[in-house]
Amino acid sequence: MTEISKMIEIKRFKTSNQPLFDEARIIRDVVFIQEQQVDEQDEFDEYEEECEHFLLTYNEKAIGTARWRTVGEKVKLERFAVLKEYRGKKYGDQLLQAVILSASSQNKTMYMHAQLKAIPFYERQGFKKVGELFVECEIEHYKMIRK
Repeated sequence: MTEISKMIEIKRFKTSNQPLFDEARIIRDVVFIQEQQVDEQDEFDEYEEECEHFLLTYNEKAIGTARWRTVGEKVKLERFAVLKEYRGKKYGDQLLQAVILSASSQNKTMYMHAQLKAIPFYERQGFKKVGELFVECEIEHYKMIRK
């Protein structure tokens, strides 16, 4: 086990775990609402309770979050966010791998709406772009799938 992996923990939870959900909300607020100017009503939606949520901590500090949910015959991975000062250091890779592992228990195709700048990050984990570029919350995205 590397020194860095000893300092990282990824917790899976539901919104009923209010302390963990509050920490995830803070990260999503900083990354999506403050940095990317996403409207709060778009960021926090009616799907929160049905999702499997994840909180990534480094030295017990919450630094990243994500969620997944079942949508028909597929699983949608969503709301990947890592605090700015921790980006580019492979923490997001560990979070994504944990979410993929959890979601794969559903035996369904996984997909996401990936922001344009994050496409290479998701491609490294086996996701492929499908369809045309589209705009969601005034940010360019591609749909990506992983079988």
